[in-house]
Amino acid sequence: MIGRSTYKAAREVAQIAEDHFTRQIKAAKEDNGHKLATIPPARIIETIIDTAFWASLRREEGQSPKISLAFLPPEQAEQPLLFEHRLTLSPAVLTKIGPGVERPGIHLGVWYEGEYLHIWGMTRSIPDFCFVLDVSEPGLLVIKHRRQDGFGKFVNVAVLTGDQVKIVDEQSIHVPDCPGLLYSLLGFSTLHAWNKSLNVLVQLAVSMRSHKKGGILLVVPTGSEVWRQSIRHPMRYAVGPAYSELARLMLRKEDKDLQWHDEMKRAIDALAGFTAVDGATIISDKYELYGFGAKITQKPEGSPVEKLIMTEPVIGGEAIIDQPAVSGGTRHLSAAQFVQDQRDAIALVASQDGRFTIFSWSNCENLVQANRIDSLLL
Repeated sequence: MIGRSTYKAAREVAQIAEDHFTRQIKAAKEDNGHKLATIPPARIIETIIDTAFWASLRREEGQSPKISLAFLPPEQAEQPLLFEHRLTLSPAVLTKIGPGVERPGIHLGVWYEGEYLHIWGMTRSIPDFCFVLDVSEPGLLVIKHRRQDGFGKFVNVAVLTGDQVKIVDEQSIHVPDCPGLLYSLLGFSTLHAWNKSLNVLVQLAVSMRSHKKGGILLVVPTGSEVWRQSIRHPMRYAVGPAYSELARLMLRKEDKDLQWHDEMKRAIDALAGFTAVDGATIISDKYELYGFGAKITQKPEGSPVEKLIMTEPVIGGEAIIDQPAVSGGTRHLSAAQFVQDQRDAIALVASQDGRFTIFSWSNCENLVQANRIDSLLL
């Protein structure tokens, strides 16, 4: 029954989530948006989260369910798969059906009638700003929504891990020196221009994190050779001339072409795969590959990085200034050193445990800043 939850975090986050979707959908309507989702009521959000949480702790043939629930009626989906008989939204049902719908892009459609929620079928197509709840692993749930115009990674709203709740802070975009990648990951409607094309760095970050081997991606200005001062030579896997498959695809930028999207995904995954090799992968800001397996070193006449600013774009995630070792291990220290020496570059660092950090230079604080963004990549 709607509104009868036993999971405390579901009650804590439900109204916050409803307020978020209300703001986003109303803003999209004012911007003449079309094919927009229905605003999900807090009590329905609470019930969906509660059910999914308890389902995540169950097992079917030794496996925990990995599912995606979308709140929409069948009429808002394109070519939905409809069950002849509706299924009750319950932990037992989700656990049983989970193995059949765990592939990326498949959503179980959830709607209501009276005081009860049901699963009407499944779909790959959902409207803009549609409420989605992903069950990633036992006790780990992510509230997210489809971007306006539908391209790129879904925008995360909140991450629930057991009794811990992280609410993505919409105001992070107003922080001075906020990296462009963070703008795109936050993906709010005030940044409408970001929503109209696939953001390559976002997809690279997701792909880097997914291979679970850890890695560093350095993004340097096109045409500049100064970054070579911070790399030990000879570079083990230098590429010459620069490999430009991804750059050529971006010049085409055919957002509505499904084949282009497939080619982009393959190119992005191939490039992200190089980051699994020990050392750093280096690309230009036009996505040309210069090499991988590179060893970062302090540039001549440079100085070791002694402090950095650590932030996380969640409510309550206050910025702190601390020693660079606090940000992580050797990869993080190397990335921080590179950014201190090459202040017009950024560094993306994936850890094997799933943590993900963007290192960039803050002109306001005159320090390296480390933005931890794994809560946005789930």
